[in-house]
Amino acid sequence: MLLPKRLRSSYNQLMDTIVIKELTKIYQDGKKALDSISLSLPAGEIYGFLGPNGAGKTTTVKLACGMLLPSGGSCLITGADPAREPHRVHARCGVLTEHAQMYDQLTGLENLLFYAALFGVPQDEARRRAQRWLAELALSDAGEKKLASYSTGMRQKLSLARVLIHEPEVLFLDEPTSGLDPESTQKVHNVIQSLARESGVTIFLCTHQLKYAQEICTRFGLLDNGRLLADGTLKELRARISPGIRVSIQTGAGTSEFSLSAREEIPALVSRLVSEGAQIYGVSATLPSLEDIYFKLTEETAGEDRS
Repeated sequence: MLLPKRLRSSYNQLMDTIVIKELTKIYQDGKKALDSISLSLPAGEIYGFLGPNGAGKTTTVKLACGMLLPSGGSCLITGADPAREPHRVHARCGVLTEHAQMYDQLTGLENLLFYAALFGVPQDEARRRAQRWLAELALSDAGEKKLASYSTGMRQKLSLARVLIHEPEVLFLDEPTSGLDPESTQKVHNVIQSLARESGVTIFLCTHQLKYAQEICTRFGLLDNGRLLADGTLKELRARISPGIRVSIQTGAGTSEFSLSAREEIPALVSRLVSEGAQIYGVSATLPSLEDIYFKLTEETAGEDRS
C-alpha cells in the first residue's frame, strides 16, 4: 500500500529509494545484457544512467519495473521487489519511454484523465493535476486538441505529464527531451529539477547524451556492455581518472600546457612564469567532461579485456 504523502519524506530518509545489488540479466539466446551491477539512490537524486544503445539501460529499467525477471541479484524500489510485487512498484513509479504510446483519438486532457483513472486518482483531483501539468509544459492551448494533431515534441511533453499524473515517488525517464526544441527542453529540465529538489522524487534518467546529462544530473552511472564502469558525482568521477587539473597558458611564445593538483596552484604558476620574463595573454583551466571520463573508462576496460 502506498504511504500517505505526509509520511513519504520521513520514510525515504530512512532508506534509499532504489537499491540494486548484483543485478544480472541473461537472455535465452545466452546474451548477458546486464552483468552484476550494484547501486543505491536516495530520494531527490537525479541519476544519469549513461551509455550507448545496447549498453543495458533499457534492460535495467525493465528489471526495476518488474517487466523482466532477473537472472541473478536483486532490486528494491521504495522497498518493494519488482520481481515479486510489480503492482506496488507500478503504483509508486512513473516510466517514460522514448516512444510512449497514447491514444490519438483522445485529446491531450482526455489522455491524462484516462491514465489518472487507471491509477485511481479521483476525477476532480485528476482534472486539477492534468491542467497543472498542461500549463507547466506549455500545453494548455493544446489540451482540448486530439493527440493525432500533436507534433513529436508535444507528444513527448504530454507523455511526461502522463507519467506524473499519479505523483510517483520514482521516475524512470528514457531520453525525456528527445524531439524537443531548446525552449521545451528547458521546461522539462525545470520540471525534473523541481520534482527532485522540492518533492524528493528520485529521477533515474537514461540517455546516451553525455553533455545533456552533465547539465542536469547530480550523480552518474556509466554503463558499457552491461557493466557498470563507474558510479558517483562528477567530482568523484573526475578524481578517479584525473586527480589534477589541466591548465593552458597563452604567452608571447605560444600556448603551454601544465598539469596541476588544484586550481589554487594557478596563481603561483602564473607568478613564476611572469618572474621568468613570460608575457601572459590568457589562462584557462580545464576539468575532464563526462564524455572525457566515459571514453577514458571504456578504453581502460577494453585494455583489461585484451590482457
